[in-house]
Amino acid sequence: MNLLIYKTQSELLEDIAAYIINIANKSIDEQGSFNFVLTGGNSPKALYEMLATTYKDQIDWEKVYFFFGDERNVMPNHDSYNGLMAKQAILDPLNIAADHIFYVDTTLAPEKAAIEYNKAIVKHFDGADLVFDLILLGMGDDAHTASLFPGTDILNNNNVEIDSVWVEKLSTYRISFTAPLINKAKNIAFLVFGDGKAEAVKHVIEADKKNSKLYPAQLIKPIDGKVTWFLDDAAAKLLDS
Repeated sequence: MNLLIYKTQSELLEDIAAYIINIANKSIDEQGSFNFVLTGGNSPKALYEMLATTYKDQIDWEKVYFFFGDERNVMPNHDSYNGLMAKQAILDPLNIAADHIFYVDTTLAPEKAAIEYNKAIVKHFDGADLVFDLILLGMGDDAHTASLFPGTDILNNNNVEIDSVWVEKLSTYRISFTAPLINKAKNIAFLVFGDGKAEAVKHVIEADKKNSKLYPAQLIKPIDGKVTWFLDDAAAKLLDS
């Protein structure tokens, strides 16, 4: 695990942008494409906008394929739809081709949406192992990541797949990568801001006794890949190291 802590969000964003550019170019050089899994929520919006403007000429975007680590069970035109934020912040500004973007079809029932998203990803990998080049993750103040929320059934899913999950605290379904699918990635990056996340960060990174039912981000342990935490000082304030 690589732990990076920054005094300001701007410094953090510049560094994670450089990190993404490096992985993207390495992937494109080695295999001709870059399979990039986006995270939703508020934290990554500024990062996406930077990639689409300041750093737009540093990646061959025609060779990038975009996926979503989880999605909310709302219509694609809803403000809470992760795909819409990404569409507005990075995908449209970069004129990404439609066949390079893998949205979750939330016009379907959650279980069906998960099945169809899984099919689309399997088809894209065309018989190869489902190993993404980079998965971006956020983390909530309850230590959820993607839509792996505390106490939910998806935490018990040991399959490498997309699953639907009922989140009782939100009274809604979500569609999400399972932890085993995330853990197959070559690179995983957590992007976490703010003192509201500090307690969760400490439990996930430094807890002596693990309890992934209560702190699901503890499940993220790449098999052969690398995990990097990008934290601001506020999120890291309770860490001992």
